[in-house]
Amino acid sequence: MKYKNLLFDVDDTLLDFKAAESQALKRLFKEIKYPLTDEVTSYFRAMNEKMWQRFELGQLDRNTLVNTRFTKLFAHFNEQVDGVKYEKIYRGFLNQGHQLEPHARELLNDLKAQFNLFIVSNGIASVQQHRLADSGLRNYFTHVFVSEEVGYQKPRIEFFDYVANAITGFTPANALIIGDSLTSDIQGGANAGIDSVWFNPAMQPNHSTVSPTYQIDDLLDLETIL
Repeated sequence: MKYKNLLFDVDDTLLDFKAAESQALKRLFKEIKYPLTDEVTSYFRAMNEKMWQRFELGQLDRNTLVNTRFTKLFAHFNEQVDGVKYEKIYRGFLNQGHQLEPHARELLNDLKAQFNLFIVSNGIASVQQHRLADSGLRNYFTHVFVSEEVGYQKPRIEFFDYVANAITGFTPANALIIGDSLTSDIQGGANAGIDSVWFNPAMQPNHSTVSPTYQIDDLLDLETIL
């Protein structure tokens, strides 16, 4: 068995982040009594994605990201708001979003006896721990590595060095990272010399310069690789 240590991303790999984000936005805007239009939703998602990409590149710190994104969103629509307050409300609703990706639990049940399972996430530590616990997935994993606590973010090599040092018997050769993000999961694997699985359920084209070792569109296809 080539791989022993499996490193799983959380959002849009095991848990449906898009669904969690959608319900959190709807509940936030309902609470603040502001209309959530398609235009507002689209702008927020595009802006938020760009901010997380800047975070991955080390161009933006986490606190600035989360505490300014709603200020920036409403400023675009000529509104001044307390962005920190809105972030706190939003995060509370986001904590409650723990819808599973198809076959996530079935896959983990199949793998738990033979493999060491770990979480590697760039998300907010308190949010990820809460969502994993509420989804019933937390007990499958030996440890949850979140960039906020590690001190470095995927795809930086320092993140994976931390993970490697924390796992007994870990080597790049016996590890496999599974995630949906080419820029953090797959690039991170490439930086650390770890084989990678790009979870790409929509079969989006890869226009990046990074190449995953494997690609799957259904989580259960991971069992064939292993």
